[in-house]
Amino acid sequence: MIPLRAEAVWQRVMSIDERLLLSVRRWESRFMTRLMRALTHLGDPASWVVIGLALGFSGGAGAHYCALLGTAAGVALLIAQPLKRVCCRQRPSHGIGGFAALAENPDVFSFPSGHTAVAFAIAVAFAGQSGPLGALAMVLAIGIAISRVYLGAHYPMDVAAGVLVGTAAGGIARLLVDCFPLLKLAGYATLAWISWIP
Repeated sequence: MIPLRAEAVWQRVMSIDERLLLSVRRWESRFMTRLMRALTHLGDPASWVVIGLALGFSGGAGAHYCALLGTAAGVALLIAQPLKRVCCRQRPSHGIGGFAALAENPDVFSFPSGHTAVAFAIAVAFAGQSGPLGALAMVLAIGIAISRVYLGAHYPMDVAAGVLVGTAAGGIARLLVDCFPLLKLAGYATLAWISWIP
């Protein structure tokens, strides 16, 4: 049983989270909605599979990037999906009366944001690698995170948790791929696995 004071603090945090979400909705415009939907779709599993395959077939360091991408996405999903089922936080469209999401939700659970976790895992895995890929991945990850709140798929706290999960998953992925070269194969296999995730 949660003590009354802790419960009051938690209710206050949840109230602030809801108000932040509703304040982001004030940005709504036709252009912003199209942009945010495009960013969210770039964070869908199918998009990551296409990007991973393009990297894998590009030659040079592309195979290494493909392994990093697949491993980072896999680790992020292995952390985020069980957390969603443990926390069971409803999406804003179910938790706020009269609130409608501006895009279809892949599942009923909100905390943490899986799109954000995967995007940040990949960005962190690519960070510090040669070339502009790390910076581009981080810009994309930030855009995907913002899109999830704007579209009403997640509360801001869900996205913040996704950033934390993704950051940890990206660091783990770098260690795995760099320290255990045979695990690159797991990164490639993960691309096939995430292609089955809605």
